[in-house]
Amino acid sequence: MLHGRRHCGAVVFAMPNEAAYSTVWYCHDRRGQSGAPKGAWAVVPANKVVAKGEPKVYASSAHGRRSFRGACGASLFFINAPLQRMGMMQVSIAAHDNPDAIAPKAQAQMAERIGWMDSVRTLPAFERSPG
Repeated sequence: MLHGRRHCGAVVFAMPNEAAYSTVWYCHDRRGQSGAPKGAWAVVPANKVVAKGEPKVYASSAHGRRSFRGACGASLFFINAPLQRMGMMQVSIAAHDNPDAIAPKAQAQMAERIGWMDSVRTLPAFERSPG
């Protein structure tokens, strides 16, 4: 099992070591929810995810539900009608204690990708905060 936690530590979770699928998403909804230009999600069986703590859940669309930690606002899980029918859910890859354990296999919602994301690789890079 992989383990993870949110920034404040009030919610911890465990999930399978492998995902049915994993994707980097660039959609407007995920940007609005996270404030980040993209999100990375692992699709896993919902009944295999065990969470301790009380995440907040809100309806982000007619069929989508996002879970996050109320104290720190950190994103946790996503489920919508198609995922629910398959018995699956999405778990934030970056929330894992070892975020390299599951690598994304595809990128989605490229039509909504922020234009400057194409040039990020050409920017100066620092191992830690420059200062």
